Amino acid sequence: MAMRRVKIFSLFERFWHWSQMLLIVLLLITGFGLHGFHDLFTFKQAVTLHTGAALTLLVLWAFGTFWLFTTRNWRHFIPTVHGMWGVLRYYSFGIFKGERHPYRKAYWCKHNPLQATAYTMLTLVLFPAIWISGLIYLFYFAWRNVPHATEYLQGVAMVHTAAAFAILTFVFIHVYMLTTGHSFRDHVMPMVTGFDEVDLTPEEEAYLRKDQPEDIR
Repeated sequence: MAMRRVKIFSLFERFWHWSQMLLIVLLLITGFGLHGFHDLFTFKQAVTLHTGAALTLLVLWAFGTFWLFTTRNWRHFIPTVHGMWGVLRYYSFGIFKGERHPYRKAYWCKHNPLQATAYTMLTLVLFPAIWISGLIYLFYFAWRNVPHATEYLQGVAMVHTAAAFAILTFVFIHVYMLTTGHSFRDHVMPMVTGFDEVDLTPEEEAYLRKDQPEDIR
């Protein structure tokens, strides 16, 4: 095994990441506005921006899901317990003692076990909760005559808000993690340039140098 600078984030993946970030931030800001936490926008403006950003993000997620399965990149997000204890131990107290991160990024496994589990939970639990509750809320006009519709709407709103706060918590943790271990720049630049330090097997390195020389430095 040898450490090499390899392109592990494609152009679409980087676009997907930063677009999601901007749209999620806009959704959180407008969502807080709708709940009365600030008055940066009028209620009508907040609703329009929130709805537009949500639908744009939904389309982006649809394209992202298609990309993950057609490129087989979904394999990077498969949760595993192998190595999980070492990563949990590191973030619990090892990081405060200056220990080395136990996980070494590999070409076909670029997320550590904790990251893969968090992204999977985000994708399979929180995102569907926010999508479904948001769409039910958006199309309330189509079912408002259902008996006890207002009570159901309150429940939908609570699910939507709870999922939003859970995603906000994920965002805070995600940003915090960028300040740990390596420098903030070292954590962020791979999602800008696409290149990161990766542990390669001799076979992987030979393949890249022969068939994808532009992806290895």
